[in-house]
Amino acid sequence: MTITDLSSLTSGVIDIAKSVGAFIRRERQTFSYNKAEVKGLNDLVSYVDKSAEEQLVDLLAALLPGAGFITEENTRTEKKAYNWIIDPLDGTTNFIHGIPCYAVSVALEHEGVVILGVVYEVAHDECFSACKSGGAFLNGKPIAVSERKNLSESLIATGFPIYNFSRLDAYLKALTLLMKSTHGLRRIGSAATDLCYVACGRMDAYFEYNLNAWDVAAGALIVTEAGGNICDFSKGNNWLFGREVIATNKYLQAEFETLVSESFSEKN
Repeated sequence: MTITDLSSLTSGVIDIAKSVGAFIRRERQTFSYNKAEVKGLNDLVSYVDKSAEEQLVDLLAALLPGAGFITEENTRTEKKAYNWIIDPLDGTTNFIHGIPCYAVSVALEHEGVVILGVVYEVAHDECFSACKSGGAFLNGKPIAVSERKNLSESLIATGFPIYNFSRLDAYLKALTLLMKSTHGLRRIGSAATDLCYVACGRMDAYFEYNLNAWDVAAGALIVTEAGGNICDFSKGNNWLFGREVIATNKYLQAEFETLVSESFSEKN
């Protein structure tokens, strides 16, 4: 299978993400907390996540027959040369509690490289998109990372650990340093949205650990296509399946990556 027109494929994914997002928006109007299920410690899911994923799988399979799937709710998991990486509802806890930030995240990966990404933040009707070497967009308009050059001018996004506390001391060390040296930190509750907010310049940098590929795949591509940088906590490239990510603009890259890397180094 060869893809010849990534731009048209991205348009198709945008339509699908918005369609599934409309379903999520409708369900939120009548959703109640007692409809949530517990997958693990502080790890919630609902029928909305599961139904949204089923819709995404069916529609994406029709859009690109022969592609594999890496999905959060295990609707379909089969790896091939091209793979859809899907989070049907990134920010489930926000959704369940009625906090307006949750997103549909869809990426296409080919031999370890993400080549297409769409994140549709449902509550605010904002669709972020990118395809490899094609730039990044918000509702069809080009976006770029911020040009802030110093941490002292910057706003930082992060995600709190919710069940894996093995690296909590290192995380708190990084938070302490950033509280003292930046405009502040924000915990929005959706990794995909955090990355997109870096891509459009609302946030200047972001870091988080204990993530999965479906949390970061689409948003990370959108960041890089918007002129930003993505890496893992060792400043390497193992961010897609390595369960940790750093995103920055190009000016803060060295300083921010070093601060996070040193905070999480084994000797500390």
